[in-house]
Amino acid sequence: MTTTSATSSNSLSSLLSSLTGNTATGSNSSSSSSSSGSSSSSSSSSTGSSSSTSGLISSLGIGSGLNVTSIVTALVNARSAAPQQQITTQTNQINATLGGLSSLNQALTQLQSALTTLTTASTYASYNATLTQLNGTNSIGTATTMASAQPGNYTVAVSQLATAQQRASAAVSSTAAVGAGTLTIGVGANSMNITVSATNTLSDIAAAINSSSSNPGVTATIINGTNGQQLMLSSSKTGVSNGFTISASGSSSAGLQSLATGLNTPGSNEAVDAKLTINGIAVSSPTNTVTGAMDGVTLNLTSTGTNALSVAQNPATAQTAIQSFVTAYNSYVSTVSSLSSYNQSSGTAGVLLGDATLTSVNNQINSVLSGAVKGNAIGTLAMLGITRQADGTLSVDSTKLNNGLNSNMNAVQNLFMGANGYATKLNATVNTFTSTGGIIATRTTNLNNQLTQLGQQQTALNSRMAVYQSQLQQQYTALDTLMSTLNNTSTYLTTALAQLTNSNSKN
Repeated sequence: MTTTSATSSNSLSSLLSSLTGNTATGSNSSSSSSSSGSSSSSSSSSTGSSSSTSGLISSLGIGSGLNVTSIVTALVNARSAAPQQQITTQTNQINATLGGLSSLNQALTQLQSALTTLTTASTYASYNATLTQLNGTNSIGTATTMASAQPGNYTVAVSQLATAQQRASAAVSSTAAVGAGTLTIGVGANSMNITVSATNTLSDIAAAINSSSSNPGVTATIINGTNGQQLMLSSSKTGVSNGFTISASGSSSAGLQSLATGLNTPGSNEAVDAKLTINGIAVSSPTNTVTGAMDGVTLNLTSTGTNALSVAQNPATAQTAIQSFVTAYNSYVSTVSSLSSYNQSSGTAGVLLGDATLTSVNNQINSVLSGAVKGNAIGTLAMLGITRQADGTLSVDSTKLNNGLNSNMNAVQNLFMGANGYATKLNATVNTFTSTGGIIATRTTNLNNQLTQLGQQQTALNSRMAVYQSQLQQQYTALDTLMSTLNNTSTYLTTALAQLTNSNSKN
């Protein structure tokens, strides 16, 4: 028993001694390890702090596993969502309105272009002139009309066409000198002087005449005939008044004076005026284009003979102008219908649905077209064959329109371009919207100013959000760094405790 007790006591003492030594060793080891770990942790923390900026730039949250980028982006988007939506919505609405106003303005401008034609007097003063051969004679030419023409039937007999004066000199050798002196060539009150030297040939004289800056209307041509070279002078214009005269100065040589005398002697190709009669009334013209003999009618003569001339009003120009107006108006109606439409099935509305400008212009145009022109023999568009359809467009009864144009062109003209005419009043109405300082231009300017203000608001919002984002990044980066440090400390403590436990377990 005594032996056993001593043995047990020695074993317990040895165990305690062993445990104490191990504990001390472990404590020292732990202390050393702790010191080393602290040093390592401190170094790690210091290193992490010094490289936090580059870590943030390369991959936010990489130290702690926290997704800083996603968090910051979500917070910034949440903060900017409401003001951004307001700016975007207003911008889209304004741009849509601007597009709608542009389409409306274009439709009105096209309508106004058609109205301009209807308010031009020449649209209703168009005539046709027709020449018809009589008694088997030649066609005397063609006839054209102007706005001042009057309808009627006439007989035009042409007995002579206008010609230009032509004279030729006597034949001489191509190398022969004519003689020195001065030639004076005149047409009417105008003249030119040609200085001729002792060595000049006919070719030299012709060149001097054609190149003279004071040439009154004479053309010189060299004809190389069988008997030699001849100088031909021709008036540039037909008619007696455009005939030329030629003379040589008293000091000129005999050869030059002889040349002048020959060219100043009348021959077989003298200038004459055109001669004709219109319903027996004698008419002459220096040219074969006869103007002024009849109001608004020009005769282009090409031959002698007798023709019947018929001048009749041509409704085609006015008819085309009216049809163009109807087409432009229907295009305008189509544009208005699209801009003010609403689709119940899709809930889609036209960009100018309920817009005050669109409503105003439409009401004013409808008011003009629905009225009548007081004091006019036709009175309304419907009486001329232009009626409004169920969809608001206009339709033209061509037969009724032609009858009105052929029977009373003056009334049609007054219906559109009179002081109270449809085209006159519509043009004035449309102009208040389409003019440079008109309603549409003013609204467009105001809307563009609003877009500028929204752009400034967008810039300010972007600036605020950039500052907010920077602040968040700094805050969450600091949090990320702190969490990384705490994670490192936690890892160290966990490892140290595990080592201590393992050591005690072994002992």
